Amino acid sequence: MNRILAVHSSPRGERSHSRRLAEVFLDACLAAHPGAELTRREVGRGFIPHVNEAFVAAAFYPQPASRPLSMQADLALSDVLVDEVLGHELLVISAPMYNFSVPSGLKAWIDQIVRMGRTFDIIEDNGIAQYQPLVWGKRAVIITSRGGHGFGPEGPNAAFNHADTLLRTALGFIGIEDISVVAAEGEESDNQAFQASCVAAERQLRVLAEQLR
Repeated sequence: MNRILAVHSSPRGERSHSRRLAEVFLDACLAAHPGAELTRREVGRGFIPHVNEAFVAAAFYPQPASRPLSMQADLALSDVLVDEVLGHELLVISAPMYNFSVPSGLKAWIDQIVRMGRTFDIIEDNGIAQYQPLVWGKRAVIITSRGGHGFGPEGPNAAFNHADTLLRTALGFIGIEDISVVAAEGEESDNQAFQASCVAAERQLRVLAEQLR
């Protein structure tokens, strides 16, 4: 893993548990891969514009090679964000669960990088659209914190989890299917239970960093 892209999505700073856990993992990765290059992308405390009509018109322009300059401008940030994803081998996303999903800044980032002709294509088969991913050979690690308990697979609240499950779907759609999820749960419970969950998550992240060698 020579190039790592870290995407932080919590609006909180030092109080963010997902950020802190991500830094534990990133430190372990850099220790295991001394020559690795780390790029950070802030989408929680830095503004990522939501998709608007101009973006959609430019993204689906029928002749991408001859887009008007105004449309190129509408896609300028998206091009930067897509290039970041394509230019790194490991994608690390830190994301708290907010109201059963991801923070709005992270959703805006997803909408900016899931781009026809850049990260996926559409091929018609007997008039029916078929989607083809364009991103290959990459891994992703999703590091998430949840206020409640039981949102993981087979948990009693798994059906309410539209956070890391959304990320899995979006990343898989563009071709990133090698995905690991590490979660800390229970911030809204007693502190002892939450701290135990964080310690377990830290241990899992350090092991995962070693396995990426």
